[in-house]
Amino acid sequence: MTITRATLLGLLLAVFAPLAWAHSPFAAAADERLPAWLTAGLLLVLWACYLRGCVRVWPGAGAVSLFHVGLALGGLAVLGPLDDWAETSTSAHMTQHMVFMVVVPPLFVLSRPLPQLSAGGARRLSALWNPLLRLTQRPMLTAYVHGFIVWFWHTPKFYMLAVEHPWWHAVEHLLFIVSAGLFWWAVLRSSRLLVPWALLALLFTLMHTGFLGALLTFAREPLYGEARSLEDQQLAGLIMWVLGAIPYLLGAGWLGWRWLLTMQRRIGW
Repeated sequence: MTITRATLLGLLLAVFAPLAWAHSPFAAAADERLPAWLTAGLLLVLWACYLRGCVRVWPGAGAVSLFHVGLALGGLAVLGPLDDWAETSTSAHMTQHMVFMVVVPPLFVLSRPLPQLSAGGARRLSALWNPLLRLTQRPMLTAYVHGFIVWFWHTPKFYMLAVEHPWWHAVEHLLFIVSAGLFWWAVLRSSRLLVPWALLALLFTLMHTGFLGALLTFAREPLYGEARSLEDQQLAGLIMWVLGAIPYLLGAGWLGWRWLLTMQRRIGW
């Protein structure tokens, strides 16, 4: 397998272009510079480990594409103009949350990057992710943990804490990605025996995130400060309620199909 120059250039642009014109140390506020550069550095380290691992353990073109798309979207969401808009717009902030909850994590899970990351130099981190992966054998537990994280950071007090403090914003993003990653791992990589529980976990998550979206949509006053418009908050609610539901529904349909095939095998259809 050969990593082409075009691939390298494309990923560098995906990570550094938003940084250059939106969160450059020469343009961003002083308290935002270090978190932005640290995030960019972590993304580059992750990407470098993955590329090195691909040379040693080639996962296939499809998996590589999924990982690169997920990494690029994550970089754009956290380092691009969306992060600036999220400071004053509830709908932009919600879009950022959806990227970290229902876009990037399932892309990473579908790409199955752990063998490449381990072969690329992150083997020592297996002591960290192996205990976490054991949680994925209990889909409902991952759904409860992820649900708690979602509701915690959407309460007005902690929502505004993340908006006003860049480091807490980074912690919020990390918790979204980790909890959503474990949830989607438990769902998309569930064994046949766990498919019913994975489907229940998906439906549970769909219901409570939809309820949260409805609360934001039908609220009669801004919940995150008077400086944010009610219309923008309602749009944020619709983004979570409607657009955010699509990945859950797709996942539920796929799991339902798996369950049906398993039942057909059991009864000999």
